[in-house]
Amino acid sequence: MASEIQMPEPVCLIENKKGKGLVVQPEALQLLSEITQPMVVVAIAGPYRSGKSYLLNRLAGQRRGFSLGSSVQAHTKGIWMWCVPHPCKPGHTLVLLDTEGLGDTEKGDTENDTWIFVLAVLLSSTLIYNSKGTIDQQAMDNLHYVLKLSECVQVKTASEEAGEEQAGEEQAGHEQPGLDRRALFFSTFVWAVRDFTLQLEVDGKEISEDEYLENALKLKDGSSQEAQSYNRLRECIRQLFPERKCFVFDQPARKKDLPRLEELPDDMLDPEFQQQVERFCSYIGQNCPPKTIPGGREITGSRLGTLAENYVEAIRSGAVPCLESAVLALAQIENSAALKEAVDLYKRQMEQGLPTETTQELLELHARCEEEAMQLFMERAFEESRDRFRAELTVQLEALKEYFCIRNEWVSYKKCMAILQKLFQDLDRRINARFYFMSGGYLRFQRDQKALVEQYRKLPGKGVKAEAALRDFLQEREYMGKKVLKDDLEITLAVILSCLSIGVGIAVRIIK
Repeated sequence: MASEIQMPEPVCLIENKKGKGLVVQPEALQLLSEITQPMVVVAIAGPYRSGKSYLLNRLAGQRRGFSLGSSVQAHTKGIWMWCVPHPCKPGHTLVLLDTEGLGDTEKGDTENDTWIFVLAVLLSSTLIYNSKGTIDQQAMDNLHYVLKLSECVQVKTASEEAGEEQAGEEQAGHEQPGLDRRALFFSTFVWAVRDFTLQLEVDGKEISEDEYLENALKLKDGSSQEAQSYNRLRECIRQLFPERKCFVFDQPARKKDLPRLEELPDDMLDPEFQQQVERFCSYIGQNCPPKTIPGGREITGSRLGTLAENYVEAIRSGAVPCLESAVLALAQIENSAALKEAVDLYKRQMEQGLPTETTQELLELHARCEEEAMQLFMERAFEESRDRFRAELTVQLEALKEYFCIRNEWVSYKKCMAILQKLFQDLDRRINARFYFMSGGYLRFQRDQKALVEQYRKLPGKGVKAEAALRDFLQEREYMGKKVLKDDLEITLAVILSCLSIGVGIAVRIIK
């Protein structure tokens, strides 16, 4: 599935079960585990019934997929996922996350909305906030979930934060002013303003969509309560999302046609809206980065699933999701896998090099295989807890070296025995055929056996047990030589006796 993603329709990644809270779906985790490509994760959040699902379907290159709905009720529940081949980045997977609409009056659960928004931010590399109308104070107020990010997400655990507080004060002069460390974990922010009716201009001068957003995020001067209240959310957005982009969209079609928007042919859509959607999809496809964690590690399917499980588990337990704890948990899994891969590589390489002719050659083989295994581990392992796993790898490889010293002898012995058995097959057939059953047969037998031994000793690649195997092999066959010698002696004696008998008979006849 790494090369060809087979997900014809979206699946539920995190279900929002009534009375049970948020639950990660095992089926989605299984699908993710089969995707080994780097992932560009694009999540969309915003008020319910604002057209979020339509934009995601277009990003997937489809008309249908995520459910649009056509009533005033929120349609998407929880977080749904659609993995498709990335249209602009070969070898990458585009993961689209459609989130439950915020502010649904039927839910009456603002905490639920907060956690949906938090998860959308934490799991994505690009967050699209989708709203209708304009970016006015009401739109800003509806984005109050950003303020909750500071309360609901922490970089380190409380004990770690306390332990570093003093050191942080000492180093504060070296940090970038106003930098929030959460920004290292958060996504690029794209504000999509739907059904936009204003002219993009200020004081009669035309401005871009990005300038429109930045104007809306400008801070008020002064320290009054009003200014602080006005600036608080804007400061939070600016600090947590240093990379920002804005797109505005006209109304896509006539009001009566909107309920069946996904069915409308292009000629029934507003041409300006179509161009806006094309520009939006082009930007997302070409500019949105793969999902990474601090240190630059790209997220694959299994890693995304692990992050989702860790974040949801923290929420369900009543704790605040800790970014570094989630990364550390992911690092534990990845480093364990890297350790296993390195050990497996070492075993394969050592096995292929056995047997060696000398113990010194075995130690040299071990050194080469150890270096390759360590290199693989360092390339694969996460920086977090890497030193501990590297030390464990060293211990395991040292133990395996002792094992392969013993195995080297066993492989050599077994190989030599197989060689000897094959070399001596013709000799055994001659013995069974009583080829040496003659006077002088034992000398012939010894000559043939000596020739085979010399041939055996000339063969390369027998290993450290070549002579030991030969000694044992010949000892096991001593009875055959004794039998040939016995037959030889008996035949020779019989010949002598026969000759003596003939000679005596001749002598008697002469005497007579």
